[in-house]
Amino acid sequence: MAKPKVFVSRIIPAAGLDKIKAECDVDLWTEQMPPPYEVLTERVQGVDGLLCLLTDRIDPALMDAAGPQLKVISQMAVGYDNIDIPAAAERNIPVGNTPGVLTEATADLTFALLLAAARRIVEGVQYIKDGKWKTWEPETLLGADLSGATLGIVGLGRIGKAVAQRASGFEMNLIAYDRSATAEQAAELGIRLVEFDELLAESDFVSLHTPLTEETRHLMNAETLGKMKSTAVLVNTARGPIVDPDALYDALKDGTIAYAALDVTEPEPIAPDHRLLSLPNLTVVPHIGSASVRTRNRMAEIAADNLLAGLRGDPLPHQVKP
Repeated sequence: MAKPKVFVSRIIPAAGLDKIKAECDVDLWTEQMPPPYEVLTERVQGVDGLLCLLTDRIDPALMDAAGPQLKVISQMAVGYDNIDIPAAAERNIPVGNTPGVLTEATADLTFALLLAAARRIVEGVQYIKDGKWKTWEPETLLGADLSGATLGIVGLGRIGKAVAQRASGFEMNLIAYDRSATAEQAAELGIRLVEFDELLAESDFVSLHTPLTEETRHLMNAETLGKMKSTAVLVNTARGPIVDPDALYDALKDGTIAYAALDVTEPEPIAPDHRLLSLPNLTVVPHIGSASVRTRNRMAEIAADNLLAGLRGDPLPHQVKP
């Protein structure tokens, strides 16, 4: 019996890839950059399954190009805004993702960025490289304390809650905005629920943990950034387009807010000559929220399990709801 044909749009950890190779005829994209849309459209023709990443646009035209035999789309990510979910549902193609496993690693990075911003770590490294460290100085690179400061969490999903748990260890005051959470649920984590504008006004640190939707696109814009404290720090490890990059540039340059730290950007990747990167009060890392060995191995395993289940006609262990 012939093995099912699948296309895998990037080299993924062997923990998942070896599972797929054992049961499938694999066409693997081995370049560093993602396949261009036109190439992806060609390579999926006739496949039974597709394993993709956030960088791949999976729209109705691509699904139709694959053909009616396409049984499953498995994404190695928790987010799936690159996939047209209603179009997949119309074609009876289940879509899988990798939720939950990213929580701890992303929360760790969120807190790493928060600390780096608060204590101006990246500026300190550059200060030494520029030859400016001549002696100990009482007022050089003064940062913000976390203990006693207020952290405002926008979105109390898995990652938002995990960030709250870390912040409680630093004796921070916790507030959050989440329309689906109850006051009782928040109180169990020592969090007080507030309205969005109240969160912006009270927080010393604002951390974003919402999905990207039409409602949250450019949630942080000139108006909302203007409601934050001038001493506040903004951290985004969710999705780049939640923050308007032009408004953020103006807010950082003009002193509307003190600092920002980003794991995600708009556009992504951000160009090395982008004007945001000229600002000393901004730290950007290249979307590494889930980039720990254990987490990426588990993501690859879940993506492989979703793919193989779909090929067998079984329910996906982690299926996106249409």
